[in-house]
Amino acid sequence: MCCFFTVLLLLGPRVAAIIWWLFWPLYWNVAFGGSLIWPILGIIFAPWTLLMYVIIFPVIGFWNWLFLILAIIADVSFWAGGGFSNRDRFGM
Repeated sequence: MCCFFTVLLLLGPRVAAIIWWLFWPLYWNVAFGGSLIWPILGIIFAPWTLLMYVIIFPVIGFWNWLFLILAIIADVSFWAGGGFSNRDRFGM
């Protein structure tokens, strides 16, 4: 698990999700019901939310929902931050 967090910090959530998916595919199949489309879309568009969902999947309680909401906020801020920082280029 220590290596997973190192990869997460150094290479980003997409690479960490791909490596975790390659080493524990059964866990991911259980989390997503055997579907490949949701993990692939999650890796592309919402990697932090995907990782948090897979981490909290076995037990979903109040604190786990809070962490999932924080991951969603991190993904949304990633997508919105680029537009906000480049607002002068578009004449807004």
